[in-house]
Amino acid sequence: MIYSEKQTLTWWEVRALQATNIEDIDFPDIVAVDKEDQIILIAEVKGLPFNFQETKSKKYAILRLIDYLQAAKIVIPFAMLADVNKILIFQWDGNNLSEPILNLNTADVLSDYEPKFRNKRIFSLYLKGLIEAWISDFCYHWKSEIPPASKEIAEIGLSQLLKGGITQP
Repeated sequence: MIYSEKQTLTWWEVRALQATNIEDIDFPDIVAVDKEDQIILIAEVKGLPFNFQETKSKKYAILRLIDYLQAAKIVIPFAMLADVNKILIFQWDGNNLSEPILNLNTADVLSDYEPKFRNKRIFSLYLKGLIEAWISDFCYHWKSEIPPASKEIAEIGLSQLLKGGITQP
């Protein structure tokens, strides 16, 4: 999408134009934008059989997040890693990715959206949908006025940015 007032392409649009095959385009699993269409969060999500509990897979996922953040050429303030066990949220200052500033239990957060979360095998596509539903609840409160982990998300300044925003595929 070309923004008429800026006449610039987003990083993902440039990548799409440069790609010779659709398989060459690499995007974060989730992108959340604020009410002014500014990207405020990107996320990598892994459901069963994968997770970020192993040091090597977590390190690789963090490097992918940093690649996305650096390539965007704008400061995207938050990044997230989510698997069936943990939701980790990081801050990005344009140069460095912080250690996790928020560490949430995934089942505690997402059980409101999937009551059988603790007793069900949750694969990547479904987990991605549940994470998007949770983020969307902060954007426009489609399910709850007070989404799970609201206090924690507000304390880091993310809920204020999400209000009125949306997630993008």
